[in-house]
Amino acid sequence: MDWKSLINGFKSYLKLEKSLSENSVEAYLRDVERLGKYFSDLSPLKITEKELRHFLMELAELGIQPTSQARIISGIRAFYKYLLYEDLIALDPTSLIDLPKLGRKLPEVLSIEEIDKLINQIDLSTAEGHRNKAMLETLYSCGLRVSELVGIQISNLYFKEGFIKVLGKGDKERLVPIGGKA
Repeated sequence: MDWKSLINGFKSYLKLEKSLSENSVEAYLRDVERLGKYFSDLSPLKITEKELRHFLMELAELGIQPTSQARIISGIRAFYKYLLYEDLIALDPTSLIDLPKLGRKLPEVLSIEEIDKLINQIDLSTAEGHRNKAMLETLYSCGLRVSELVGIQISNLYFKEGFIKVLGKGDKERLVPIGGKA
């Protein structure tokens, strides 16, 4: 089978079987297409672990950061898991490939003073100002992503109980306590 037909099947698998977001699907497809360009003269069903390691060394030599390399490896692993799932290969050539060592860094956060300064800049003489203040207070007190905030429905607010129901990444629901100010 050729790269194009396998990638199309992989795309359907990611959407239907794995229920991945559109962004995740596109990232995985980019990674596999990159692999396909590198091995354009070789069937993906014939690629070995040794050949994959050469591909990964090439990525490192191009100066691609370890975090990006790890994401590419993740996409390629998912592709070979799909090929195994479809019984198109007997052995996964990615099974012994390790991710590059990643330095874990803490995210940058705003101080309490910076948050207060930001909230105090809001013009409360308008309805939009009150809405914006409520949004910032909710983001801050609940530790939400912006996408989680904008997806909140009125039916997900439980003020008496002191929590909100949030739909996060991967359509995972969670209950989050909400502060009094928010």
